[in-house]
Amino acid sequence: MGAVLVVNAGSTSLKLRLVGADESVETVEALDAVERSRVDAVGHRVVHGGQSLREPVVVDDSVLAEIVALESLAPLHNAPAIAGIEAARRAVPGVPHVAVFDTAFHATMAPEASTYALPETWREAWGIRRYGFHGLSVAWCAERAPAVLGVSPLGLRLVVCHLGGGCSVTAVKNGRSVDTTMGFSPLEGPPMTTRSGSVDPAALVYVQREHGLSLDELERALNEESGLKGLSGLSGDVRELEAAAGSDEGARLALAVYVHRVAGAVSTMAASLGGIDALVFTAGVGEHSAGVRASVCERLGFLGVELDEALNEHGGSDEDVATAASPVRVLVIAAREELVVARATRELLAFVS
Repeated sequence: MGAVLVVNAGSTSLKLRLVGADESVETVEALDAVERSRVDAVGHRVVHGGQSLREPVVVDDSVLAEIVALESLAPLHNAPAIAGIEAARRAVPGVPHVAVFDTAFHATMAPEASTYALPETWREAWGIRRYGFHGLSVAWCAERAPAVLGVSPLGLRLVVCHLGGGCSVTAVKNGRSVDTTMGFSPLEGPPMTTRSGSVDPAALVYVQREHGLSLDELERALNEESGLKGLSGLSGDVRELEAAAGSDEGARLALAVYVHRVAGAVSTMAASLGGIDALVFTAGVGEHSAGVRASVCERLGFLGVELDEALNEHGGSDEDVATAASPVRVLVIAAREELVVARATRELLAFVS
C-alpha cells in the first residue's frame, strides 16, 4: 500500500498528514489540496469509540452512525472527527476510510482502574465507566520510550504526560495501559486549556440547583470556559500564561494549579505501577514548555525524578533530559499520532483484503 492520508481532528486543531509507505510524513494544508491519485487509504483519529468500537474499523454508514451516537460523550472531539470523516469521504472517494480510536489503547485497564463506584444500573446498563483517551499518543510514547532509552519494553514502567489542549496522565507497563486520568469523558483529570478537569460532582449539582444553569450551559462552562482559561481570565494558552505570569496573578494561579494537579496525577499513576522507571512528556505543552516540565519535576523529587536544567531548557524531541544520576529518566517525546493511525490503517486493510 502506498500513502495513507491521516485526518486528525482534535479539540483545538485539524492536522492532515500524508504518510508514505516508508513512513515519511508530508503536511497537507487542506483536503482540497490532496492529490487523489497519491492516496490509497484514509485513516481517521476518533477520540471516543465507546464500549463496542475497540479496534480499528473500516468506515461505512453504520460505523459512522455509531460514532455519531457517541458524540455526546466527547462533544469537543467526536463532532470534529465526524465532520472530518464526512468531508474526507467526499474529497477522497473510492478508497477505504478507517477509524482508529483513542479509547482502544485503554481497553487493557483492569476493572479496579476502569470502574466507577456507582450503582449497577449505571455501570452495566448505561455504560458509565472509565474509558481513557489520548490512546494513540500514549501508544506512540510506549513504543518510542524504550527505543530512546535503549532498553526492552518488558517490565518498563512509564508515566506518560500528554499535555496539550487536553491533558492526561497515563500509567503504562509492558507497553499497555494500566491506569489513566481521563475517564468517562475527556473532562476528567488535570485542568486543561478550557476544560475543567476533575471537579467534585456535588459542585455541579449545586450550580444547577441553586443557580439555575441548564445542562447546555453547564456543559459549555466545563468544556469551553474553565481550565486555565477560567482560572486566568486569559486564553488558557500556556505560552500566554508563562509570558504574563510575572505581573498577572491569574496567570500565576492557573500555572500553579496546573502543575500541582499534573504532579499529583503522576504520583497516582506511579502508585498504580508500583514505581516508575521513566516520566514522559509529550504534546504541545509537554514538548515545548521547559518551565512546566521543570515545575512538575521539582514536585516529584520524592519519586527519584532529577531534571537536568540545561538539557531541559535546550534539549530537543525524543531525548532524555534527566541528570545522569537520576533514578527516574525524564523523556521528551514528539507526538506522532499520524504514524500510529497510518500503521493501524495498513494493518487492518492488509488483514481484510
